[in-house]
Amino acid sequence: MGAGKTTVGRALAKRTGLAFIDLDHYIESRYLRSVPQLFQEEGEARFRQIEQKMLREVAQFEDVIISTGGGAPCFSDNMALMNEAGRTVYLSVSVAELTKRLEVCKGTRPVLKGRTGAELEAFVAESLAKREPYYRQASVVLDAEVMLTDTDVETITIALQKIILS
Repeated sequence: MGAGKTTVGRALAKRTGLAFIDLDHYIESRYLRSVPQLFQEEGEARFRQIEQKMLREVAQFEDVIISTGGGAPCFSDNMALMNEAGRTVYLSVSVAELTKRLEVCKGTRPVLKGRTGAELEAFVAESLAKREPYYRQASVVLDAEVMLTDTDVETITIALQKIILS
């Protein structure tokens, strides 16, 4: 959350002419409910089943860049599935930088509401500590610490394009 997966994914799709799919948006369009609604109404276990089903579906598509939610790689065999389907990328960002980015947009992310300062940073640190072993299984790990401007996004996108198209 907050690493720039959707931003970089869209920019990379535009540069390469490939289609772009945000898995959370794909789920919302198929189930006609928002991800927070699905979490609330179905519970996390059921949401993760839905997420995996939709991930398996989009993994069959050709010539596509897929951005998943931050939890997707950490459940079931999703990371293995993604690695089998294509090149996977982990956009690596420090806890401090993620906290800074999420402080700005926490109003749109239900799991962050009410968390500020040290509490938000502790939440980010704990979440990243649990998830990073899965993220590190990606075929490409790219430093995305600096993503303040469109130029920064373009620099990351160009670097990623060179890596994945080599």
